[in-house]
Amino acid sequence: MSRKVMHICLSNGWGGLEMYSSRIIPELRRQGWAAHGLAMAGSRVADSLVEAGIAPLTVASRGQALLRVGRLLRYLKAHDIRILHCHKSSDLCLGALLVTLRPSLRLFFTDHMGVTRPKKDPYHRWAYGKVSRLLSISETTRQRNLAAFPLPPERIRRLYLGIDPVPYAPRLTGSERQVLRDALGIPSGAVAIGLPGRLTPGKGQGIWIEALAGLRERYPALAWHGVLIGGLTAAEGSSEAFVAELRDRVAELGLGERVTFAGFRADLPRLFEAFDIVCVPSRNEAFGLTVIEAMAAGKAVIGADSGAIPELIDGQTGRLAAPDDSLAWCNAMAELAGDATLRQRLSEAARKEVSAHFTLESHVTGLVKAYTDTLDEPA
Repeated sequence: MSRKVMHICLSNGWGGLEMYSSRIIPELRRQGWAAHGLAMAGSRVADSLVEAGIAPLTVASRGQALLRVGRLLRYLKAHDIRILHCHKSSDLCLGALLVTLRPSLRLFFTDHMGVTRPKKDPYHRWAYGKVSRLLSISETTRQRNLAAFPLPPERIRRLYLGIDPVPYAPRLTGSERQVLRDALGIPSGAVAIGLPGRLTPGKGQGIWIEALAGLRERYPALAWHGVLIGGLTAAEGSSEAFVAELRDRVAELGLGERVTFAGFRADLPRLFEAFDIVCVPSRNEAFGLTVIEAMAAGKAVIGADSGAIPELIDGQTGRLAAPDDSLAWCNAMAELAGDATLRQRLSEAARKEVSAHFTLESHVTGLVKAYTDTLDEPA
């Protein structure tokens, strides 16, 4: 049986969706599968696939990919690739066309975004009709997918994302951690409250800043410092207008000396070591990768009580707060900031939860099983 798959991601962006293929390729290889890739020429996706150890096919545009469908079919045949895996809905046209021309292919689609609108018009019925499995990255996303997509329920499967916990294990010495905290502007003895993520309205930084203002007013005895981790420019995936709004609001609230805009950082596993609390106030996460990364790092996490985040943490492993309630965020941060023993208990439980349910190994094991199952089904 062929144990080869081509991942298709024709995107010039750079977020969790675009990072997915390169993240799982080493584990796919370890589990005996060879991965191929199709990406936009010059994209970060293409570069990440090279870094993961494969030389992807590249095209200048989706239109060019459609024009080269014959070449793609010859490539798939020459390499005995029978599984195609798409990650953007806009790439499904290509995937469905390839399956139409070669029905022995199996087409997978992972909904990384959590669709919110029905897709049952004639085009989508054709494209999704060619999908062997639609993978939902949380139960919340699966329920949306069942309502939105023209597929029978048995073709829509939940498969939680996962991470390798090892890079997130603490490794800095005490002095190294202090140097990092100093670089982030965290005063000695202050509880560091971090919020990693793209600086866009849906990620909840605005409500978090309002909550910090409440924290200063309602709990004046607490020593704390907030750190925003995320690109400050459009090229880094953030909204520059929103960044300007956040900076202005921080100044208006008099929080300039208590909030650091750290910009994009590639060393997130180490940055977690500088924090005592990690906040993820995103309003509508389809999964919440940052949540399990912070849990694996042994942080006390506060997540939004919306989207898929409540599937990842509960009262034993973290705290939840309504995404539009600044007072709830204020009180949750105050509770954790004022109780180091509670933070430690939550962090230990969080690490265990990730190891039990959200590892990259378990994710890829489920993915490989789905691939294999479809190869046994009639075309």
